[in-house]
Amino acid sequence: MLASMIRKTAALAATLFLPIAAHAGDAAEVNILGFSADGSLFAFEEYGVQDGSGFPYANRFYIDTATDTFVSGTPVRVRIEDETASLADARAQAKTQGQAVIADAVLGENRGYTAGWNAITELSADFSRMAVNPRPVFAPIDAPVEFRLEDVPLLAPSGCEGFGAIMGYRLTRIGTTDGDTTQLVHEDSAIPGSRGCPLGYGIGGLQIFYPPSGDPVFALMIAMRQIGFEGPDHRWLAVAGRL
Repeated sequence: MLASMIRKTAALAATLFLPIAAHAGDAAEVNILGFSADGSLFAFEEYGVQDGSGFPYANRFYIDTATDTFVSGTPVRVRIEDETASLADARAQAKTQGQAVIADAVLGENRGYTAGWNAITELSADFSRMAVNPRPVFAPIDAPVEFRLEDVPLLAPSGCEGFGAIMGYRLTRIGTTDGDTTQLVHEDSAIPGSRGCPLGYGIGGLQIFYPPSGDPVFALMIAMRQIGFEGPDHRWLAVAGRL
């Protein structure tokens, strides 16, 4: 109980004093792995060194683009609880487990196109909106693709009380038919346990893949700020579907 209270106090202090703690938070790197050849699956990895513990971690996410749900048996999560372990070791372990789902070679051959990207350090970016030409064809032959993201205050999950507003998100797609329509893509009604204590979200990027047959698919990458041990952490989510 005492350890839990100390952790909460430290995390809250880090959140309140962001100019000091900004150097201590853990910002995961993200790597787009790609799609299956038919576009039915999208995969990415995030990895880094956990703040506080110093443990290297690597997570892999495999998403069914038809249902926007995790493929059975995933995500793959590896954390090596040894400060002397390398990040490369954690990534290698996660990769080995991921090969049982789909080979990295297949994903790499069908990586798709990064139509837009905002680094989390980008001060001039609009993290609430992304509008792109879905592929590098000029003059464009496709309609623009646009998404908008809003934070949604929700009831704090157990263990997140006392940290201020805890956020879910609402994602909409704009102009799906005539340029004036709005389609709700996702809206949280509760915070999934896997997200920890999220403070807010921003659009990180948009990956688009045109399979040999069928409709193109997308994966919208979302950067999530959450309570960490020494400061706000950044982790990654993806929303996938057909265009």
